[in-house]
Amino acid sequence: MKTLRKIRKNSKALSPVVASIILIAVTVAVSIAVAAWMGALTVGFMGSSSVTITNTEFKGTAGAADNTILLALKNTGTKSVTISQVKVNNDPMNFNATTVDSGDSCHLEITAAGWEDGNPYKVDLYDSSGQAVGSTQQNAPA
Repeated sequence: MKTLRKIRKNSKALSPVVASIILIAVTVAVSIAVAAWMGALTVGFMGSSSVTITNTEFKGTAGAADNTILLALKNTGTKSVTISQVKVNNDPMNFNATTVDSGDSCHLEITAAGWEDGNPYKVDLYDSSGQAVGSTQQNAPA
């Protein structure tokens, strides 16, 4: 009997409360590490769509019906972008849809009848999903 009491007095163990707290802390730490790792993986698989308008040129004469705006574009995103809609001052414009591969440049000519000398014009580009991928604001030449 004395031996059993000695064993009980000398045995060192964690209480169930302390053990539970340690298990919860380890679980939270591991789940945070896994979430960060998975987040880094998914960002790599998702590409970004971004087109920079490097130059805007107004062609024609102010007020004429056959005016055009020539845009120089550069795809600065990580995936190819199909420009399916262009708006000038929030009005949809006529143009031929254009696909720009990542890192490539191209020119886009849009029909913009009736632009006026010196007036500001905001050009917005949209991809095939309707997401805005580029924008610029330029004054027509005076």
